[in-house]
Amino acid sequence: MDTGCVKGRRLRCAIYTRKSSEEGLDMEFNSLDAQREACEAYIASQKSEGWVATRDRYDDGGFSGGNLDRPGLKQLIADVEDGLVDVIVVYKIDRLSRALMDFSKLVEVFDRNGVTFVSVTQSFNTTTSMGRLTLNILLSFAQFEREVIGERIRDKVAASRKRGIWMGGYVPLGYDVQDRKLVVNKTEAATVRRIFDRFVELGSATVLARELRKDGVLSKQGTLIEKGYLYRILKNRVYRGEAVHKGKVYPGEHDAIVDQRVWDQVHVILKGNRHTRASNSRMQEPALLKGLMFSDTGAAMTPTATRKGAKLYRYYVSMDVIKNRTQEVFAGDDPAPVRLPAGMAEDAIVREVRRILQTPEVVTQVLAALKNEEAQLSEANVIAALHDFNMLWTKLFPREQARIIQLLVRRITVTAEGLEVDIRREGIAGVIREMVAPQDMKDAAE
Repeated sequence: MDTGCVKGRRLRCAIYTRKSSEEGLDMEFNSLDAQREACEAYIASQKSEGWVATRDRYDDGGFSGGNLDRPGLKQLIADVEDGLVDVIVVYKIDRLSRALMDFSKLVEVFDRNGVTFVSVTQSFNTTTSMGRLTLNILLSFAQFEREVIGERIRDKVAASRKRGIWMGGYVPLGYDVQDRKLVVNKTEAATVRRIFDRFVELGSATVLARELRKDGVLSKQGTLIEKGYLYRILKNRVYRGEAVHKGKVYPGEHDAIVDQRVWDQVHVILKGNRHTRASNSRMQEPALLKGLMFSDTGAAMTPTATRKGAKLYRYYVSMDVIKNRTQEVFAGDDPAPVRLPAGMAEDAIVREVRRILQTPEVVTQVLAALKNEEAQLSEANVIAALHDFNMLWTKLFPREQARIIQLLVRRITVTAEGLEVDIRREGIAGVIREMVAPQDMKDAAE
């Protein structure tokens, strides 16, 4: 194969390996090692052309080829941009990407830096028009295969859910999993029945949550029960012995914990309180960044509001202004603003939190933190929660949103350049643990 090598030139060959799942990666010789060995053998066969394998490893174990958000691949691209690589060698092209558009972007990066791409099992040269045609055809089939596999998995999940089969994920309070089936945990089931019965008596999740916390009642994860957790329990049709898929309810394989009479009483109360609770939530909406925002002088930025007619305007104002220690300077002026519209500041912080949660290092950190926990959260659900933070965020009550921000953000400093956010990275895993819920819980809530 013609690689455009100049006689006597040493070509640095970077080997990239990938495996979609983490299964088997702890073995002494795993799939990544097998891919690397094949690539090293191929490079050795091109020794006369000046090919030499680099010592750096570019491995992505447990990452899908459906996107480019992979730490090993990002490091490879960075080294390509820095001029440290001449040839990229993979076992098969779908190890690098299964998406045609993504691979096209990679090829542009390779071409811009004069890097050749080689597949050990599919010989072609990306520097020729015929090689590009071959590559596009192979990628089209790889993407087609990926989409067909995805459809098969979705069809299998849908068929299993319709039969009431437990498909894994977050195990609800009141049940354990044995032989891939939900079985009633008698001790926890008694707690679930108490929650439903007491809600009928009290008619208030707030009062009930306070009572349960006082009595030391714990969630499945061993934490004190919050109001949001209560609502998820009260809306979860698993407790009626049912399975939910895409809004449709099917008989489950597991036993019910709550009888129909109590379930109906609870949902009559929930339906009747819905408008009242929504109204109260709007009236009592907490300041999302209260206690977190400070000016560059160190003064706290406290939430304030003013009403003009029927419209309410909310702000965060420096205590220096409130105590007449300085004159107001509005956003856009110099120095740093001491008065900010609350909505603008809160939206900016939520966007920044969402950006940080999607970075590869945070994803890796959260997966590592949750990997050995008893809850055994699905890796796919955790990654989805990190990437779909906005969707999960909109389903939370304002007070729950404020609590999440308090757990994630240590301090916000208002400067002339913008908002500087100090994230509590140690709190991310706990927040994601709370926000990840099984599909049947989400469907039931909808």
